[in-house]
Amino acid sequence: MTSIDLGRTLDRRFQQYFSGRAGTPFSVRHGAVAHTVGTGDPAFTIAVTDPRGAKALAGLDQFQIGVAYLRGWLDFEGDLMAALKIRGMFHDRHPIAWVARFAPALRFGGAEHDRRAISAHYDEESEFFLTFMDSRHRCYTQGVFERDDEPLEDAMTRKMQLALEALKVSPGDHILEVGGGWGAFSEYAARQGVHVTTLTLAEESERYLSDLFAREQLPARVVRQHLLRYEAPRRYDAIVNMGVTEHLPDYRASLRKYAELVRPGGHVYLDALAMRAKHRVSTFMSRYIYPGKSSPLVLHSYLRQVARSPFELVSVDDDRHNYHLTCAEWARRLDAARDEVVRRWGDPLYRRFRLFLWGSAASFDTGLVQAYRWVLRMP
Repeated sequence: MTSIDLGRTLDRRFQQYFSGRAGTPFSVRHGAVAHTVGTGDPAFTIAVTDPRGAKALAGLDQFQIGVAYLRGWLDFEGDLMAALKIRGMFHDRHPIAWVARFAPALRFGGAEHDRRAISAHYDEESEFFLTFMDSRHRCYTQGVFERDDEPLEDAMTRKMQLALEALKVSPGDHILEVGGGWGAFSEYAARQGVHVTTLTLAEESERYLSDLFAREQLPARVVRQHLLRYEAPRRYDAIVNMGVTEHLPDYRASLRKYAELVRPGGHVYLDALAMRAKHRVSTFMSRYIYPGKSSPLVLHSYLRQVARSPFELVSVDDDRHNYHLTCAEWARRLDAARDEVVRRWGDPLYRRFRLFLWGSAASFDTGLVQAYRWVLRMP
C-alpha cells in the first residue's frame, strides 16, 4: 500500500468519525512521506516501520493496529493518550475472539479458569510492576487524590486509611483481603495491629507476600485460593476487596460468600473499575491484558444483587477521576523506566503495558470507563 492510499483511507474514516464535530488531527509517516489527517497541528504521529503496520492501519481495525504496535510494525510519537482517546475511529468487530474468550471457562470450570486468567496478567516478575507503581505501598488500584498534582504515594496512603476507617476495625481484629497484590493494604493494616489473611491466585504474588510478611514479622498470612472456594475457620471482622470485583463477575455468588465469611455488624470495603454494560471490553484487552471472562463492574446490576442480599449499602463514591490520575502517573513512570524494562523484560512487555496504562488513563478521562468504591455492612 502506498502512502497516498493509506492517507486517503484514513482521511475518509476521519471525516466519517468526526462528522459535524472537531476532530483530533494526527500525522502518519510512511517511509519518507508524512501525511496529516485532520486540520491543525498533529497531536501525535503514527510511524509506519513495516509494511504490515501499514496494512493494519488501512484495515481500520483497532485490534490489528494494537498487535502491529506490539510487534514494532508501528510506533506512536507524541501524545499517546490523545491517540488512544480516538481509538473509536477504528472498528473492533471480532465475534470469534469473543466466543473464544469464554470457551476456556466451560472447559476448565470457573475457578480454575480464573486462576489461569489472573496468572496471565499478574505472574510477571514483581520487579516489573514495581517499576511503575507507587514506591510506598505498591498498590495496583486507584489512589484517592486531594488535588491533581498530589504525589501518587500520598494518594495511595489516603486510600489505605480511608479503607481501614470504612471497615471500622481495631488492633487485634481479623480482616480477610480478597486479592493480595503486592501487600499494599495488608502491610498497612498489619502495621496498625490488625490481623490480615489475604487471598491470591497468582504464584508470584504468593511468593512476594510470604517473603514480605516473614521479613517484616507482620500479623498477616497469604493463602493461594479462589474466594468462592475458600473455607474459613471463623468469621472475619471485615473484608476488603480492592480491584478484584472485575474478576468476580458473578455478583450473587460473591455477595453470598461475603455473607458467609463476615461476622454480623462487619463491614466490606470494595472498589473497582466499571462500565455501563457487562463484558464490553476491547478485543485487545481481553486477548493481551486480562484474558478470560473478567469484566468491569456494572454498578446497577451489582446493586440489584446487594438489594437481594442481607447486606446494607453504606456508601458509594465516584472514583473515575482518581483512577485517571493514577493510570496516567503509572504510564509516565513506565515510560521513564523504558530502558530498564526493555533490557530486563523485553520490548513487547513494555509496549503491551504502555498501551494498557495510557489506554486506561484515556478511557477514564473520556468516561468510557468509570470507577467506584463502596462499603457494605452485614446487619
